Amino acid sequence: MIDKRGRKKRRPGHNLALRLQDKKEDFLRFVRDWSIPFTNNLAERDLRMMKLCMKIFGCFRTEAGARDFVALYSVISTAKKRGWEIIQTLALSAQELAVKLQAA
Repeated sequence: MIDKRGRKKRRPGHNLALRLQDKKEDFLRFVRDWSIPFTNNLAERDLRMMKLCMKIFGCFRTEAGARDFVALYSVISTAKKRGWEIIQTLALSAQELAVKLQAA
């Protein structure tokens, strides 16, 4: 029995060609600017760490504790992505960190 609902099924290569045609500017951005990551794996890893901590510890004991963790992890993640020394970055004051972020 043939199901006549929906659109006609296309081959995977055809679907890829259509997506490349629709997203031409986004695709060509990777060709022009090599500093743009091809995937969003870094962002996914950052979110995964938060979820992992929630699973291991059951949850954060207080909202303030969760906020502190997120703030520290954000600084550590940024330091890793920019190639900074993590311990030195954590030793900076808030003002020094803000200046370093603006300079980068």
